[in-house]
Amino acid sequence: MTVRLSYHFKFKMLSQAIARGVRFEICYAPGILASESSARRNLISNVVQLIRATRGRGLVISSEAKTALGCRAPSDVINLTAVWGLGQERGKEAICKEARSTIVCAQLKRTSYRGVIDFVYGGEKSETATPKQSQGKGEAQKKRKAGAITTNAAGEGGVESQNPLSNRELKRQEKRARLEAQKNITPSTNPSTKDTGLNG
Repeated sequence: MTVRLSYHFKFKMLSQAIARGVRFEICYAPGILASESSARRNLISNVVQLIRATRGRGLVISSEAKTALGCRAPSDVINLTAVWGLGQERGKEAICKEARSTIVCAQLKRTSYRGVIDFVYGGEKSETATPKQSQGKGEAQKKRKAGAITTNAAGEGGVESQNPLSNRELKRQEKRARLEAQKNITPSTNPSTKDTGLNG
């Protein structure tokens, strides 16, 4: 903006760009800190022409300051835009609303699918729990550890499984152990096949 432009801004072209989502950034620090008066004059004339062509819409005002002396307070920037021909409301929108919408639009283009679908925070539970929740989780873990000690088919206890077994699975294991114990019974120990002593 500190250089004299060889062309004029046209409303039709700029309005189509604004409707497409393009924003025009005006940096005031180069004009403030410029040692030459021509740079300041060119900045003012270019900004006035841009404001006239865009009718105050689609403008983002920033400092582009390389040192702290180039920064100004928001109210000072709004007054400066009022001097350039932009109203107070439009000046505030150029600092706050338009700047934020530009950043959000750029983020959508990078993180979403064609700028339409985006994954947002869906209310997932945070990992940091309150003391009461952490205490409840500790008790649940203790109960799981106590219930995780199961018996195998041979009846040996004290074997801790990695995943706690459900009640249904425990019943299945007990039934399987009973069936295997019945299969292991020999005919000599069966009372119905004992020798009664009556030999023909």
